[in-house]
Amino acid sequence: MQLEVGQKAPEFLLQGSDGNEYSLAALLAQKSNVSRLVLYFYPKDDTPGCTAEALDFTRLSEQFAAKSSLIVGISPDSVERHQGFVAKYKLSILLLADPDKTCIRAYGAWGEKKNYGRLYEGLIRSTLVIDERGLVEKAYYNVRAKGHAERVLRELN
Repeated sequence: MQLEVGQKAPEFLLQGSDGNEYSLAALLAQKSNVSRLVLYFYPKDDTPGCTAEALDFTRLSEQFAAKSSLIVGISPDSVERHQGFVAKYKLSILLLADPDKTCIRAYGAWGEKKNYGRLYEGLIRSTLVIDERGLVEKAYYNVRAKGHAERVLRELN
């Protein structure tokens, strides 16, 4: 079930690419200058679309910070895979590992997809903006990687 604007964002506890564990509450309370969290869900590290999206969010991270926003990526990849991805592309954003897809499902980023007429279940590329109260401020589902980070940045108040 996809989340809607105004809904309470589900809590989670996931391990980050830096080896630390993170919850939604901890990320929102992490820095005094962060008033929102930009959670983006993507299918797989080191694939063309996911790499482009991660590089775009990294390139724009200072502009997101200027809008009091912290960017965090979540995928089913392992922490070790995230660490290699971060190192290979010099990513400045935090990536969280959700191999059992609990958080991914809770945020509505897992579901039925269609590719060349074939139906299957998989990760739906999505981004949710969570405000300081833990409420969904914006929800983007089924997005294209190209230009998405710029769109999210442009639409932040």
